[in-house]
Amino acid sequence: MRYAALASGSKGNCHAFSHGGDILLVDAGISLKQIRLRLEALGWDPGQVRAVAISHEHSDHIGAIPVILRHTDWVILATPETLAAVRAIKGIEIPAGRWMPLQAGRALAWNGWDILPFTTPHDAADPVAYRIEAGGLRAAVVTDLGQPTALVEDHCRALDLLVLEANHDVQMLREGGYPPMLKARILSRVGHLSNEAMAELLGRVLGPALRTLVLAHLSEQNNDPVLARLAAEGILQGSGATLLVASQGEPLLVAAPGN
Repeated sequence: MRYAALASGSKGNCHAFSHGGDILLVDAGISLKQIRLRLEALGWDPGQVRAVAISHEHSDHIGAIPVILRHTDWVILATPETLAAVRAIKGIEIPAGRWMPLQAGRALAWNGWDILPFTTPHDAADPVAYRIEAGGLRAAVVTDLGQPTALVEDHCRALDLLVLEANHDVQMLREGGYPPMLKARILSRVGHLSNEAMAELLGRVLGPALRTLVLAHLSEQNNDPVLARLAAEGILQGSGATLLVASQGEPLLVAAPGN
């Protein structure tokens, strides 16, 4: 299994996994054109995309869904609550034949993959993160959560690859120009993980299996990749794991997370 962060940040999120000739996307918050261009830039064939797993209905995760439904045959993986929220927000119908229902806590067997959505604390209808296993490798995409719950912690253990939110530096956020209500939302228990909270969670789940950590969903206004890296490096020291930072503008490829 290979992994790539096609885009990660407040303006749009899209992660991609490739295995056995199939590509699975997690979220589609950038345009269909950009999804295809960024896959091609990495040497991946956009024609191998088979499905999109949606974490929740916020715009930076579902922006391309209406165009995807019109111009591809990709299947949409989502919980019923998230699907209903997407329909309402986008004013679209998603045919039954294009939707594969998910339930948090229940793994889905799909084309030789195991896809497990699990609940995250975020201000959305039914937000989930994803643990994905294929080809003997174990990965998870864990972003958009306000606190590192015990459930999240359990699903972040024994992974080869962990994509983990490091959204903001608390001081930068508090001193920045966001409106007070938005600052309060981000800092809440259903908001986003700070660098400090990311490091706290990482310290609890780090084990010998982890080969690659990708920091994701960094705020361009309220974080600095250097600060996020420093927070993670303090935990990873001596572990042998590779540390990478996903960005909004450029795709990031992890060729083989387990190697």
